[in-house]
Amino acid sequence: MSKKIPYGISNFESIMLENYIYVDKTPFVEMLENEPAKYTFLIRPRKFGKSLFLSMLWNYYDIVQKDNFEQLFGNLYIGKHPTGKQNSMFVLHFSFAGIDTSNENDFKTSFNRSIEASVRNFCAHYKTYINPEEYSKLNLKFIDELGTIGVSSVDIAFDIAKRSACKIYIIIDEYDHYANDLIAIGKRLSNEQYKNAIWANGVVRDFYETLKDATQTIIDKIFITGVTPIMLDDITSGFNISNNISIKEKYNEILGFTKQEVNYIIEQAGVNKDDINIDTEYFYDGYLFHPDSKNKLYNSAMINYYLGCVLDEGKNVRYLIDDNLKTDYGRIRNLLNKPSNIDKLNEVILNGYINAQLNPKFSIDFIHDENNFPSMLYFLGLLTLGRNKDGYETMRIPNYSVQTMYWNFIERIFKDEVREALYDSSEINKALHLLIRENDPNPFMQYICDGFLSRLSNRDFIKFDEKDLKILMLGILFQSNYYFPISEMENDGGYSDIYLKRGNRFPNTEYEWVWELKYIKEKDKGNSALIKSKKEAALSQITRYKESVMFKDRTDVRYLTVIFLGSTQFEISEVK
Repeated sequence: MSKKIPYGISNFESIMLENYIYVDKTPFVEMLENEPAKYTFLIRPRKFGKSLFLSMLWNYYDIVQKDNFEQLFGNLYIGKHPTGKQNSMFVLHFSFAGIDTSNENDFKTSFNRSIEASVRNFCAHYKTYINPEEYSKLNLKFIDELGTIGVSSVDIAFDIAKRSACKIYIIIDEYDHYANDLIAIGKRLSNEQYKNAIWANGVVRDFYETLKDATQTIIDKIFITGVTPIMLDDITSGFNISNNISIKEKYNEILGFTKQEVNYIIEQAGVNKDDINIDTEYFYDGYLFHPDSKNKLYNSAMINYYLGCVLDEGKNVRYLIDDNLKTDYGRIRNLLNKPSNIDKLNEVILNGYINAQLNPKFSIDFIHDENNFPSMLYFLGLLTLGRNKDGYETMRIPNYSVQTMYWNFIERIFKDEVREALYDSSEINKALHLLIRENDPNPFMQYICDGFLSRLSNRDFIKFDEKDLKILMLGILFQSNYYFPISEMENDGGYSDIYLKRGNRFPNTEYEWVWELKYIKEKDKGNSALIKSKKEAALSQITRYKESVMFKDRTDVRYLTVIFLGSTQFEISEVK
């Protein structure tokens, strides 16, 4: 019997009991127990399976689940190799998603209430594990009057555990959520308010210091997850986090799926492999969290989304990118406060990578530092680790799905700058339909001139060049879903400007396209020597692509040189 794909489900117990597929990550439980440090910290991008992993840990250590151990873990690695600590502890879980950061007072109240709610759930969950008479002595007034004692409420949970002679396993999810609000919204939580909460005697610092003190008595282990490292520096002096496993090679595969694990999902779900008509590695694979790791990783939410669509729609999956994964537009926009960061973003978009080293930890004061910008893109899941041909460390776009998120972002910036009203998607769709149905590229190029270039000011054109032109065109092409546009695709003939590969919306499209673009400024339109030189260079390049191993002898690909002359004219030549 085929199992269900657990897209969007992070409850481990539900997955194991309701016929969902579970990719076994329990060998890492054993590895984590062997770590000498009490505090473990893991950073991974959004939608990478962090909450499910925490749920698995909870069920493994929770004493309440003792009688269900065989049912939940019997067929998994850890069920066959238990550590001895299984189902032996109380688990206290905190999640800081949804904290109100409107102002300092609301933040403090919301944070306190989140702590109290977690402790209230803890008390109810373990009520049967303490003598009723002893339980009645506890100070549980806060359960009915939330917001009265805040961080100190965790002492009640510690008291329950002590009276039960049972250690506590602390799980903290989205530890950095409120700090990420500062990045995404900008002024919602000011720097000063943030520092008042995190530094000195702030409410967040008090919380972590309380946990640290309890590790000497009642807390056995603490496992913390988040997306960025921007709070690590700010809480380490009070918390002494010493075991950041995020960039350790042996934990590369703790979250996400390897190719072998994806094949396991396909088999367990009963997916017909003939219905998978895209290169899943190209679309969803490619993440590395240590440059020397052997296995690249799929984003688990991305591949689960696609395979679920294949089960529903067969070969006719129209939308290959899950909209829920698109990175917050404002979060990146607020990082582009320096021209150098914009330059770095353009470099990534045009080349697919940037030469940069990962900075694994930096405080919120330095998030706008241009040297940390590539690292922030890495933590947001928009870049991953790699090496270039010379062996130097790089950060690169992991897959096509992430690349479309970049183009979505760039397109939105462009629309903001040119004004939304000037962006006529119906005209773009008409032009692309003519390209697909009648193999006519002229309407699309004409729209680039009429709809965009002619709208720009002279000031916009001061530094405008072929790279800007390509960014503009690719932003439109990526969002249209008519083709799979590929920028700077490497082949033995060089790097093609734009390769339009057939898309899922129109799989029977007669032709794919390779375009080589050149741009001549308005002031140079009368320079016949320059125009001739540009045309000859474009012809030479497009000919090399056509004769490369990738395209040689293909009759379903057409090759164009497109020379834009200022903002109103263009010339197209086809190489046959």
